[in-house]
Amino acid sequence: QVRFVESGGGLVQAGDSLRLSCAASGRTFGSFAMGWFRQAPGKEREFVAGVTWNGGNTYYADSVKGRFTIWRDDAENTVYLHLQMNSLKPEDTAAYYCAAKSGGDTITRSGYDYWGQGTQVTVSS
Repeated sequence: QVRFVESGGGLVQAGDSLRLSCAASGRTFGSFAMGWFRQAPGKEREFVAGVTWNGGNTYYADSVKGRFTIWRDDAENTVYLHLQMNSLKPEDTAAYYCAAKSGGDTITRSGYDYWGQGTQVTVSS
């Protein structure tokens, strides 16, 4: 059974930091690329950051480049995906989702196979 457990969201002020984490299990996610997406109210879900199966390559949306860092820690049956978010802005307010994509050596903005339930990040000005 595929299970994604996301944590770390919350309410912070502009300029603060947060770290999101996602524990993915139930498949061989060690061979999957992983990514973070977000969706603000009234907007479409957008790609935030991605990492290849071995953590060797990362890719960021222009809006978060230099402020967010993605990385993964692979255990035997679970992949832990993290997103360190610094210098948060009100426009970063959204529900954040982790996702997994087969074909783990490439990072794309779409075509993800598995999704978490989301964790809310709210940044006040």
